[in-house]
Amino acid sequence: MSPGAPASGRYAGQVSLLRRKSAPASENVPETVEPVEAPAGKAYTPAKGRPTPKRTANSRPRAVSSSPAPTDKKAMRAKMREERARAYEGMRRGEEKYLPARDKGPVRRLVRDLVDARRNVGSYFLIGALAVLLFSQPQWPAPVRFGANILWLLLIVAILADVFLISRMIKKNVRERFPNAPDKMGGLTFYGVMRSVQFRRMRSPSPQVKIGEKV
Repeated sequence: MSPGAPASGRYAGQVSLLRRKSAPASENVPETVEPVEAPAGKAYTPAKGRPTPKRTANSRPRAVSSSPAPTDKKAMRAKMREERARAYEGMRRGEEKYLPARDKGPVRRLVRDLVDARRNVGSYFLIGALAVLLFSQPQWPAPVRFGANILWLLLIVAILADVFLISRMIKKNVRERFPNAPDKMGGLTFYGVMRSVQFRRMRSPSPQVKIGEKV
């Protein structure tokens, strides 16, 4: 038979039979699947290629203490509180380095001592004003309301007289002891008068002399 001639019927049947018998064997061969790489993302974890080792008792994370150790910030805040408390106490005692600008200087100290060493009408002005306000109400009889008005006039006269005496006292003592003081006399008298109308316990800096003490 020449190579180009078609195969006879008997040989063609044998070839087709062999193909049918070998076909099931080829069907059992698993097909090779090419792995498809998943896109890298937050939810994707690549395979490690080995099993995850088991954790032992020593590998467990240690518990964090609920009370953290003191930091530098806490120490700094505590130091700042102590410094503020020290400055406040120093200011109350009249220490020069802790005083504000309006209270600094020997001239201002003299004015404070002059005012603190005497009884001032201004310290009782608030009490008198409250009494006048109370007894001048319409429910009180006419003589009581008239007395409250008289008391109010007396308070005004007493305050003006006391302010005049304080101003004169301050000017006299400052000119004698500090003749070359750069402070203006009007500012010093106003400083003394405003201190005189405050209650003694509420004055700042605190009084350093007793009432009646010679300055």
